[in-house]
Amino acid sequence: MFKTIADPADCEVRSVIRFLNAKNANPAEIHRQLVEIYGENVMADGMFRKWVRQFNDGRINVHDEARSGRSFVVNDGLVAKVNEKIRENSRFTIRMLCDEFPQISKTVLHEIVTNRLNYRKLCSR
Repeated sequence: MFKTIADPADCEVRSVIRFLNAKNANPAEIHRQLVEIYGENVMADGMFRKWVRQFNDGRINVHDEARSGRSFVVNDGLVAKVNEKIRENSRFTIRMLCDEFPQISKTVLHEIVTNRLNYRKLCSR
């Protein structure tokens, strides 16, 4: 009996798929070996087939591709502007800040206030 590996990194599992695929193992055998070592929930069957197909088509990278989307970087200037608005009105809410900064999402504002500026709720009503 083999020792099972809990919570493997995605790239680790993909590396094993790529290795066994290069050895010309059939997909059913690759999947059986993955389940044997990593457990039943190692990877969904459709995702497994997708990776085997991509490696057969010549893919060599086992890491995720960069995803498109709106990237947002919290910079020191933005943190300073949020801090300035908070100091103007110490009885602020995240919703009030959303009205002041409509281009920034509520979750990003919450992250700035709690993690970067270390403000906490002082009292409840």
